[in-house]
Amino acid sequence: MRRPIAAFALSALALVTPSLAQLPARAQDSLKVLESPSSGLNLAAVQAKVAQGDAAAAAGKLSQAKTDYDQALEAATYLVSAYRNLSGAFRGLDARIPREMDQKGREATELQANIELRLAALLRRMNQPQVAVPLLVRVVQRMSPTSPQGQKAYQSLLELGFVGTPYTAAGATPPAK
Repeated sequence: MRRPIAAFALSALALVTPSLAQLPARAQDSLKVLESPSSGLNLAAVQAKVAQGDAAAAAGKLSQAKTDYDQALEAATYLVSAYRNLSGAFRGLDARIPREMDQKGREATELQANIELRLAALLRRMNQPQVAVPLLVRVVQRMSPTSPQGQKAYQSLLELGFVGTPYTAAGATPPAK
């Protein structure tokens, strides 16, 4: 059922695309507003929002930092979902698009985990460790306990007393503090 809908959507898009192809290159570039590194819907814009949160946290503006991290996390979560959905829609039609979307999805997932780690650290700083626990559990689950992010999240859970058994995987290096 999904393929006929996708085919219909692509054919409808093809009706509009010729008019875009006739635009000068400069006008086509200005249509790519979502690529803006400061306000677009892309990984660079999410990273810019994280940087704003980092600056706010460094300045002691914890509630502003939380707002920035929450917005960045929401955008990263949307990107993960959108990339996954686009990858699935094109699977079996054009292998290049799922490969690109899978790569972007992996980058968005890693960014998502890094934001959750920042947000958890901020919540601990704000004396709200119980709110940090679900974020840390998600990082371990999403990235695996053997990844650097997963190890750091599990170490935080250990420090909070949520878990009691230290994780020492074979070949795993302890996370930097």
